[in-house]
Amino acid sequence: MTTTSYNCTNDDQRVEGLAHAQKAIAAKQVIVMPTDTVYGIAADAFSPQAVATLLAAKGRGRNMPPPVLIPRIGTMEGLATDIPDDARKLAEKYWPGPLTIIFHAQPSLTWDLGETVGTVALRVPDDQLALDLLTATGPLAVSSANRTGQPAAQTASEAREQLAESVEVYLEGGFRPLEGTEPVPSTIVDATGLRLRVVREGAISLAAIQRMVPSALGNDPEPEAAEPAETPVAEAEAATESVETPVAEQETAAAEPEPAAKDEAAPAESQP
Repeated sequence: MTTTSYNCTNDDQRVEGLAHAQKAIAAKQVIVMPTDTVYGIAADAFSPQAVATLLAAKGRGRNMPPPVLIPRIGTMEGLATDIPDDARKLAEKYWPGPLTIIFHAQPSLTWDLGETVGTVALRVPDDQLALDLLTATGPLAVSSANRTGQPAAQTASEAREQLAESVEVYLEGGFRPLEGTEPVPSTIVDATGLRLRVVREGAISLAAIQRMVPSALGNDPEPEAAEPAETPVAEAEAATESVETPVAEQETAAAEPEPAAKDEAAPAESQP
């Protein structure tokens, strides 16, 4: 594989880089892109081969599925089912932004993100370069751009030091977040139970979530009799944060330190 880096702070290289990244995604390859939290490694969410390549590049297994980044809130309707009104309210307030929400996935979708237990973790990143790419490609499976257990990359060059030739295209957009600041992961909310539950508190505090949804639970709530015994998986990585966690709540979660779909039991990694 021939790896190419583009300085997307330059208008001409930005156009070339986005075009090359779009072609790479279509060819089931992986790319690295900035998000509003940290850099993420991205793949076509609907290609099992591409998702497997992403997981292999990171050195992680199917038990830590990546979250999915989407270009707009409307895309949520096609990927998730049984969307609670409270979750929709949070999405309308915080998207684009550092909020990952775990939903039941549409059963008709032909994708394989890993061991998600029928869930999917979604986020709309607040980063124009990421949004431009997502608009061109559609939903992307995104995990933080680092080898599992290593620090999340805050530049494309840092990501390349870890991921090297496993990535086809690196889109360099400068530091994420700002240079000299520590990356803060997205907050992950599980919307698959009877009540919303914050399974990872990140850039958005539990208190802020509860101001909008007073019934929302914090992590490690008391078990509810009507709740299913098995929780879904959610990380990600997406795609962009710094302490990586898996995607299904076994992830216990663009790119940032990562969420997964109810994955909150696994070690926390970064997620986009």
